[in-house]
Amino acid sequence: MVSYPKQAEFGRTLPKNKIYEHSGANTRLKDLFVEQVEQIVWRYKLAPETTNLPAKPGVPEIQVFAIQLKTPELHHDVLRCIDGAVQFPIIFELTYGSGADALTQVVAAYKRPSDADASRWVLSDYFATDWWHAATARVALPLSLDLAGLYEQLLRRLLPLPARTQEPLAALVTRIEKITTKRREVERAEAHLAKEKQFNRKVEINATLRQLKTELEQMSR
Repeated sequence: MVSYPKQAEFGRTLPKNKIYEHSGANTRLKDLFVEQVEQIVWRYKLAPETTNLPAKPGVPEIQVFAIQLKTPELHHDVLRCIDGAVQFPIIFELTYGSGADALTQVVAAYKRPSDADASRWVLSDYFATDWWHAATARVALPLSLDLAGLYEQLLRRLLPLPARTQEPLAALVTRIEKITTKRREVERAEAHLAKEKQFNRKVEINATLRQLKTELEQMSR
């Protein structure tokens, strides 16, 4: 986890009902907020005036939200609802438990303005760190020339794969999402193979499975 600047502290508690009402959440999503979320605090506001870093298109500010959980898991639809209600990139710090047993996880999606409509934001899948003890020492804020560079460094720490040489963040995120999709295809093919009884069909499925695994390996390099 990162140690954010003292001058960036915001510390405003956000009522859960205001968030899901603003987003037009359905009953299922409201229930997720009630069942899984104890409290949402807008902890930090990383802006030019609080970081001395200039804004860039797509990253005018970065917000850091702390979410205290009632359960050890949080459905990503809750995070998507919050992201939809706040028109800035967000880094989430989730905490479960209290005192010496409290655990914390950092989660975020790559959030950017839509190419088709700059007033709308596009979200990638969510990426997360492992769970750490909440008392773990924080590391210094990464050195950056602007807020876009800072946002990129904060996100790259969450991604499960390193970038290829000269691979931009957007391309890396897209590749990771394609890998996730390809893994699901592999799992479906493996499940299909395990159930299939006919020899000829097993041969066909095996060939498909080998091709999928080759594609997955190439994408993961």
